[in-house]
Amino acid sequence: MSGPSGRGARPGAVRIVGGRWRGSKLPVAERPGTRPTPDRVRETLFNWLGQDLSGWRVLDAFAGSGALGFEAASRGAAEVVLLERDAALCRALQAACRRLWAQAVRIECGDAIAWMASAGRARPAALDLVLLDPPFDAGLLAPALAAALPLLADGGWIYVESGEPLVALPRAIEVHRGLRAGAVHALLLRRCG
Repeated sequence: MSGPSGRGARPGAVRIVGGRWRGSKLPVAERPGTRPTPDRVRETLFNWLGQDLSGWRVLDAFAGSGALGFEAASRGAAEVVLLERDAALCRALQAACRRLWAQAVRIECGDAIAWMASAGRARPAALDLVLLDPPFDAGLLAPALAAALPLLADGGWIYVESGEPLVALPRAIEVHRGLRAGAVHALLLRRCG
């Protein structure tokens, strides 16, 4: 969850906005580029998806504070993998996982695109939802989308945040919903059969 926030300073914490951990705080580390998804955007996303994600398998590929992935777990997702390459952020995610007793959440420290590419070969079509919020200025969105597609089950969802509107999407996905909130452009995409 990286890139410009559209606001001044980053908050020291974000709150989980729904589900069983509603109101629980997640720390936001002062790391270069870390930008948690705003509460209003997360609330809108989970209104689009539905509040009950019971049984879903979810990947939060650029976890940062973990706000998106913990929101999914809070709403009943059966399996949530949080990927983060920054070791300090991984430790913070592990601490949040222990504090919340988040048994469905697994933290993986490593490169998100490499992890997705490897997982796509080993477990294709295994996920119901992939959350992609890479650093806005790193040029990772297109390769992240390409790496995420093989992981999605038919009818599966990809949520994307970027600093600019997406103009080119892979053929295998279609836009379901979209919004703009400050500097954040958000799209909910669905894998076509």
